[in-house]
Amino acid sequence: MENIDLFLRFGTAIAIGFLIGLQREYAHGGRDQMIIAGERTFALFSLAGAMAAMVADQLSSALAFFGIILVLGLFTTMAYFTSSRSGNVGLTTEVAIVIAIAIGALCYWGYLTLAVAVGIATTVLLSIKLETDRLARALTREDILAALQLAVISAIVLPILPNESFLPPPFDVLNPFKIWLMVVFISGISFLGYVAIKIVGPEQGIGLTGLLGGMASSTAVTLSFSERSNREPDLSKPFVLAITLAWTVMFARVLIEVSVVNPALLGQVWLPITLAGLVGLIYCGYLFFVQRTAEKGDVKFSNPFDLMSAIKFGLLYALVLLISRAAQMYLGETGLYLSSIISGLADVDAITLSMAELSRTGVLGMDQAALAIVLATMSNTLVKGGIAIIAGSSTLRKSIIPAVVMILVVGLGSAILF
Repeated sequence: MENIDLFLRFGTAIAIGFLIGLQREYAHGGRDQMIIAGERTFALFSLAGAMAAMVADQLSSALAFFGIILVLGLFTTMAYFTSSRSGNVGLTTEVAIVIAIAIGALCYWGYLTLAVAVGIATTVLLSIKLETDRLARALTREDILAALQLAVISAIVLPILPNESFLPPPFDVLNPFKIWLMVVFISGISFLGYVAIKIVGPEQGIGLTGLLGGMASSTAVTLSFSERSNREPDLSKPFVLAITLAWTVMFARVLIEVSVVNPALLGQVWLPITLAGLVGLIYCGYLFFVQRTAEKGDVKFSNPFDLMSAIKFGLLYALVLLISRAAQMYLGETGLYLSSIISGLADVDAITLSMAELSRTGVLGMDQAALAIVLATMSNTLVKGGIAIIAGSSTLRKSIIPAVVMILVVGLGSAILF
C-alpha cells in the first residue's frame, strides 16, 4: 500500500475520532466537568482502531486485532466504573468510543465513505440529545401505538398483498399491493411531519408551526389559525403567514409524491405546481416583513395516523383511482378533469397518487395527468381558502384572499400556457 494511501486512511480515522470527541467535549466538558474521553482521546481511539487493523493485516492474524481491541475495551470499562462512582451513570460515551475504534478499523480497510458517514451520523445522534429527550417526553401512548401500527402495515400487511389486478376495466386499476403501498407512503409523510412538530414543539412560533403543520395537515393549520384569529385579531397577519406556509408545503408534498410514483410525470407538472408554491412563498415573505411576532403557535395536532385512518385513505385512494379511470373511459378528458376537481375538494394526496399511477401505467397521457393534478391542487386550495374566509376574522379574510387569488391565477395560468 502506498504511503499516501496509508496517510489518507489514518488521517481520516484521526479526523473522525476528533470530530466525535469534540462533540463529547462540548456536551459534557468544561472547567468543572470531568469526562472519560475528549477530542484527543477519541482521535487516539480511532487511530488505535486503524493500527489494530493494520497489525492484524501484517501478521495475517485476526487474533492480533481482537487482542488490541480487548485492551482498549478494558480501558473503557475501567473508565466507566470510575465515572459511575461519581454519579455519572450512562453508556453513551463508552459506546461512542467503541464506534470510534471500529471507524478507525473501517478507515484502514478502505471503507472511507462508510466511515465518514458513520462518524457524521454518530456525531449527529450525540448532538440531538435535547431534541430526542423533548420528543420522548412529548410522546403519548397513542403515539407509540400509532408508530407500531405504521410498522405493522408497512412490514407485515404490505408484503402479503397480491401485486396484480383481477378485474376487467375500469376495475383493472385496483391493485391491492399498489393501493396499500400508497397508504404506507402518505401515512409515513404525515407521521414524519407530526414527529417533527413533537420534536420542536408546536409552541415554537406561528410561522414554524404552519411550516411543519403543513406536513401533517394543512387543513388543520388553516382551521385552527382561522378560528384563533377571531380571539386574537391583532395576530391575523401572522396567522395568514402560517396558513400560507402550510399551503406551500402541500405543493411540495405533491411534487414529492409525483417524483416517487412516476418521475417522468414530474417534468410535466413541476412548473405550475412550483410557480404556485413560489407565489405563496413570496406572499409569505411580504407578510413576514410587514408584521413580525414572537407569539407562539399553540396549535393542537392529533396523531395523523391510526389503522382506521389508513384504511379510510386506502378506500378513498381506490375510489378516486376507479372514478378517474371510469371518467376517462366513458366521459373522456372532461370527465377526468371534473373528477379531479371534485376529488381535490376532499384530499389532494389521493388524486395526485392516482394520476401519477395511471400515467405511469400508460392509462393516461402525461399532459392529462399533469393538468388533472394541477386542477386538484387548485380546488383544494380554494376549499381551504373558503375555510379561512368563513371561519376567520375580517382582517384575516382581507389578507388571505390575495394569497388564494394569486395561487389560483398563477397555478391555473401556467398550466394552461405551458
